[in-house]
Amino acid sequence: MTELSNRLTRLLNMVPYFQANPGISAADAAADLGVTTKQLMADLNQLWMCGLPGYGPGDLIDLSFSEESIEVTFSAGIDRPLRLTSPEATALLVALRALLDMPGTVDPEAARSAIAKIEEAAGAAPADAAPVPAPAVESEAVSAVRSAVRNRKALRIEYYSASRDALSERVVDPIRIAVVGDHSYLEAWCRASEGVRLFRFDRIEQAEVLDQRAAPPAPAVQTATDTGLFEADPSLPAATVLVGPSASWVFDYFPMRPTGTQHADGSVEAAMTYASEDWMARLILGFGSAIRVLAPESLARRVRTDAAAALAAYQAS
Repeated sequence: MTELSNRLTRLLNMVPYFQANPGISAADAAADLGVTTKQLMADLNQLWMCGLPGYGPGDLIDLSFSEESIEVTFSAGIDRPLRLTSPEATALLVALRALLDMPGTVDPEAARSAIAKIEEAAGAAPADAAPVPAPAVESEAVSAVRSAVRNRKALRIEYYSASRDALSERVVDPIRIAVVGDHSYLEAWCRASEGVRLFRFDRIEQAEVLDQRAAPPAPAVQTATDTGLFEADPSLPAATVLVGPSASWVFDYFPMRPTGTQHADGSVEAAMTYASEDWMARLILGFGSAIRVLAPESLARRVRTDAAAALAAYQAS
C-alpha cells in the first residue's frame, strides 16, 4: 500500500477513534495509530479540511486538539456506519468476486467474509445468486509475496521468464501488487537489474521472505505502475533512448513510445520494452548515431562494446 493510501485509511479511522478515546494525548494517539506525533498533528490539520459538500460551518469536521488533549466536536457523519445503495453493494460484490480469482491481491478468507457481510447487510441474496466461490488455494510462493508486501520485507524469488525460457534467481524489494488484464504482478525493485520490474505471480516458482527491510528507491515507490507498452508481459525490461530527427520514422514501425521530453535539436526521448539485450543492441546499432541509449547503463555499455568490436574488425580487414 502506498503512503497516500495508508494516510487515507488512517484519516478515515481517526474520527471514530478519537470519539472512542476523548481527551487522549497526542503521544498516546500517535503510538496507537503507528505514526509520529508530528505526522499525527499534520493529519489532524488535514481532517479540518474534510467534511460534507458545502464546506462551510457545520459541514466540515471540527476538532479541538493540542499535544495534551484531542477531541472531536463535530464528526460530519463520518462516524456513522456506512450505508450502501443497492447499485453500490452490487458493484462491491462483483469486484470482490473478481478479486477472489486474482491470486495474491487479497486475503481469500477476508474477501469471502466481506462478501457474506455485504450480502447480509443488503438483504437476503436472491435464490439465483451465484454462490461465493471457494477461495483459490494459494501457493507458498504467492503467500510469501503477499507477506513480503504487507510487512515491507525483501524477497528472494526464483522467476521463470517466458521470453527467454529460463529461470533466474533475484533479490527484490517489493513495492506493490498490480493487476494487469487477467494476471496479478509483483511490482518490485530488482537489485540485480537496478530497476523496477513486474513479476507475474504464476511465473514465480519460489519465494522466500528475507529478514531485511524492503528499501526500494523513493522515486520508484512514488511513480505509478506503468504497463502501457507490453501489456502481455510487463515483466520485461525497458530502455530509454534518444531518437534523432532522421530516425523519427521508427515510431511507425517499432513499439517505441515518446516520453514527452524533446531536445532543442529535435531529438525525442522514448521508451521501448525488449526481451533480449542481444536483439535490442543490434537494433540500436542498426541506426548508427541516430538513436542513442540513455538507460539502462548495461544496454548502453553493450551497444558501445559491440560498436567498438565491429569498428575494430572493419579496420583489421
